[in-house]
Amino acid sequence: METTFVIYWVTTGLLAVAMTYSAYAYITQPTMKLAFEHLGYPAHFRIQLAVAKLLGVIVLLAPAGPLIKEWAYAGFAFTFISAFVSHSALSDPVAQRIGPLVVLVLLVASYMTYHNVLT
Repeated sequence: METTFVIYWVTTGLLAVAMTYSAYAYITQPTMKLAFEHLGYPAHFRIQLAVAKLLGVIVLLAPAGPLIKEWAYAGFAFTFISAFVSHSALSDPVAQRIGPLVVLVLLVASYMTYHNVLT
């Protein structure tokens, strides 16, 4: 059980850092604005996604109820899968396609161990 607990917090912590940095970059980096334009998303979506990611991080790290954590995990999963599909649809470089899948693996590990820690 202790190993599962450590894996949960390490994967959740890495996920939180990645999403916090991502949200920060969405708001502050001009290259992210260009990336969203390249993907064909409206300008306001970048800000909405940054706010949603920050809220998701708070929910994952705070002692929130299981239902709201499930929604945060689902929201992140949709985000990563959608990012992979968007980059693939535009034939972006493999590195841009694989990035969301790597973070998805962290999310799945966090999610699976969350349920083991919870019970």
